[in-house]
Amino acid sequence: MQALVFESTGTAEVLHMHEAADPIPAADELLVAVTAAGLNFADIYRRQGRYPLAGNSPYIAGYEGAGRVIAVGENVKGWRAGDRVGFADVPLAHASHIRVPAEHAIRLPEWLSESDAAAVLLQGLTADYLLHDVLPLRAGMHVAVLAAAGGVGRLLLQMLKHQGIHAFAVASNQDKQAACLELGAEAAGGYDTWAKEVREWQGGGLDVVFDSVGTTLTESLDSLKDGGRVVLFGMSGGALSACDPSRLQLNSHGILGADLWTYLTSGEERQRRADRLFALIEEGKVTLPPVTEFALSSGAQAHRLLETRSFSGKIILKP
Repeated sequence: MQALVFESTGTAEVLHMHEAADPIPAADELLVAVTAAGLNFADIYRRQGRYPLAGNSPYIAGYEGAGRVIAVGENVKGWRAGDRVGFADVPLAHASHIRVPAEHAIRLPEWLSESDAAAVLLQGLTADYLLHDVLPLRAGMHVAVLAAAGGVGRLLLQMLKHQGIHAFAVASNQDKQAACLELGAEAAGGYDTWAKEVREWQGGGLDVVFDSVGTTLTESLDSLKDGGRVVLFGMSGGALSACDPSRLQLNSHGILGADLWTYLTSGEERQRRADRLFALIEEGKVTLPPVTEFALSSGAQAHRLLETRSFSGKIILKP
């Protein structure tokens, strides 16, 4: 097995290739030859030391990907060697081989490539639960999506449009804002001006703000109508901004924390949600992100590109 690893946290220069024995699947696992693995900001944060690391060095990042089954644990039913499989929440994905618990394995439709599956599963399932599970969203509501040009944001904008929900997109530059308008946002603004612009767009305030930035919390609260909610599902901007606790009364404004892993409770649930995502893609209601592929051995270059935050699309690592 070959893997992209690091022994200590730091810049992308700490990454290097490492060779080890192929893993052996446990009784309830599949051994998968990885065809494509997604690179996400969480992988950057783990390499930087901002997120905790499990186990001992050398550390392997990566949580989502796709490939083909090459061995099946003795207790696993319904899977066999040669089957195509995707996964969104299995660690150590930036390697040529990975052990995938059968409960975490997702069957891929024939029309979806493994590279595209690796590009869409984690962010697509995140957008799916934000739409369906955190709050009762209804057609006609007005919401804002922060980091709207990012992986989750661009998918969520499209899903909201097809539910009849009006969306204001917040993105860092005019090109990204224009892309958000093409994806279904009705209006868009930058981080310096959006809190004012969203009030001009919807004077009574918003029903929901989907905030994955964190440092924008005060502006998100300012944008709500009475009874509105901020759905906080990430802190890509760093530590949360401080806000007056008196503003968080139940009948005024509120913050809801959201986490995908709360909803991925079984193999059946993972497959059901993935199938719902696949149907939207097949029907043309959701477009796949543009994919840029790197060899796994060029992982440091891929990390540096993602860190610039100027990149639009999804980076895939291919062993």
